[in-house]
Formats: sequence, C-alpha cells, structure tokens
Amino acid sequence: MEIVYLAGGCLWGVQAFIKTLPGVMFTEAGRANGTSHTLEGDYDGYAECVKTGFDPTVVTIRELMGYLFEIIDPYSLNKQGQDVGVKYRTGVYSEKLEHLKEAKAFLRERNDYDFIVVEVLPLTNYVRSAEEHQDRLARCPDDYCHIPKEILNRYTLTCASE
Repeated sequence: MEIVYLAGGCLWGVQAFIKTLPGVMFTEAGRANGTSHTLEGDYDGYAECVKTGFDPTVVTIRELMGYLFEIIDPYSLNKQGQDVGVKYRTGVYSEKLEHLKEAKAFLRERNDYDFIVVEVLPLTNYVRSAEEHQDRLARCPDDYCHIPKEILNRYTLTCASE
C-alpha cells in the first residue's frame, strides 16, 4: 500500500468520493502542509486534504489524478463550489518523489496545462482532522457538498452492481 494526500476543496465530499474508487484501501480527512502539528490556533496555511491509502497494482497516481479532476475545477484558485479560501485549494502531496513526478506528468500532458492551478508538492506536514470531519457525508448526507451527487456516487453505483 502507498499513501498520497489529495486536496480538492472541502474534504467532506472529496473523502466520500475517493473512498469509492477502485484500489483505494482507506481514507482519512486531514490537513496538508500547514505549519502546526495541532488543530488548535489560527489558520496555519494548510490545505484540506484526504489521506489516501491505495494499492498501486490496482490504481496509479495518474489514474487518481484523473479521478480528482472529475470532482474539481482545476482552473479555480482557492475556490471549489461555494467554499472560498486558501485552505480549499487543490493539490496533490506526497512523501514519495515518484508520486509527485507522476502527478506532474499527468498535468503536463493535458492541453490545458497552462491554466491549471493544482499544486503538486512534497508533503511537509499532515494533521488528522477532528473526528466530526471523518466520513462526514456518510453521517450527515444533507450537509453541503460542492460535488454533485451523481458524480459523488458514480463509483459507488459501479461497485454495487458488480
């Protein structure tokens, strides 16, 4: 199993979507690349993210990038849906250099590369979000989510029919 951290705006919907993907073994809501190791205090520069454990023999970083692009507006800086602010930026973070190379290659191969504002950076810090944010949409399905339900559940329906 390998780990990558995916940011796509509000983490509630991102986690709900990612956990349904083929090859994803676990997800955890969290904060990437802030300066603090605690949830307390002022905003410290983090991006809301989903720690994603995946089986690289089933799903690649490039494929995970493709899935991420199904749920984000890659041209929108610090905004996804109604969520606005630096913590809602989009990005891919990893401690593994190969993951970052693959993510950058995915972006470079796109015709719209010059317009994409998705960060691809080494993970410098990770803090697990509070329990109330873990699997939030599973517990509170009527909470706001910037991802349309038909996209959010796209792979859930596929898995259920297998």
